[in-house]
Amino acid sequence: MRRESNGLPALDREGSRLAALPDLPRIELDPYENDPGRWGASLANNAELVIACLDAAQPRSIVEVGAYAGDVTRLLLDWAARSGAGVTAVDPAPEEELVELAAERSELELIREPSHVALQALPRSDAVILDGDHNYYTVREELGLIAEKADGDELPLILLHDVCWPHARRDSYYTPEAIPEAYRKPMVQGAGLFPGEPGLYPGGLPFTWAAEREGGAGNGVLTAVEDFVAERSGVRLAIVPSFFGLGVVWHEGTPWAGAVAELIEPYERNPILARLEANRVHHLASTHVQMVQAAVHGRRAAQQEGVLRELLKSKSFAVAERISRVRQGGRPAISKDDVRRALDE
Repeated sequence: MRRESNGLPALDREGSRLAALPDLPRIELDPYENDPGRWGASLANNAELVIACLDAAQPRSIVEVGAYAGDVTRLLLDWAARSGAGVTAVDPAPEEELVELAAERSELELIREPSHVALQALPRSDAVILDGDHNYYTVREELGLIAEKADGDELPLILLHDVCWPHARRDSYYTPEAIPEAYRKPMVQGAGLFPGEPGLYPGGLPFTWAAEREGGAGNGVLTAVEDFVAERSGVRLAIVPSFFGLGVVWHEGTPWAGAVAELIEPYERNPILARLEANRVHHLASTHVQMVQAAVHGRRAAQQEGVLRELLKSKSFAVAERISRVRQGGRPAISKDDVRRALDE
């Protein structure tokens, strides 16, 4: 075996060449500003890749669906200030931070309507970010409206969040009544989810409404995107498995397609990133389970302590202790001293 000068086996690079990671823009941000639990729930955690995709495609107009508190919106506005692009944020119930951002930045158009209503009324955009309600019906409808606006031309650049666990193959719903009954999966309010568990898991990551089961047809964000792409020729989907998953959809016939592909391919389904994300969500969910269990045990301990303290004040218990002391030959079955030791007094 040929060896390098350091004594290690020489690496045969023929046919196993790794693509060099492209330079990404440096971005100063706090992705946990509106994420006190540090779930990494915001698409802003993938900010460098999002902005690099915009640099590659150079859109003149951007629509963000599901803007929430404006973490990503602020990034888009900063990018647009350099490029001259227009930015529209869509959210039917924006957080106060996003409302304040729209008041501060006159160049931002904030639309307080459901995505389906807003996308029908908006003109065609050069780039769309989808991070709204994470279920098959909503995402398929959003993608369909985007394609309808393209009217036979190439699709705009589409960036999607939550194409990995837990929403890849499992619907969740902010307002279930807004989803046609035929498209709603059997669901549970306050569902606990755990990676690798297709059903529900007590104490797992909580969601207001989530499908009882993971997988199957018409279930989940990634399923919706895959079905959409499969119906169209020349359309690519890339998945970056970081922070719940970044999906990138583009048409290979666009002038910027090569630049986006070159940027995103080294990260696409990258096995190291996938392992890191799997490890991250496992520990995130495990920590939540432990927190729930600790809270249950804490409540139980508090109740037990309350009972024991009442025993210390109880005259009946004092009488019972004296009777027990006589019957046990001087050593009662349970004494107030035993109770105090149990309370660590």
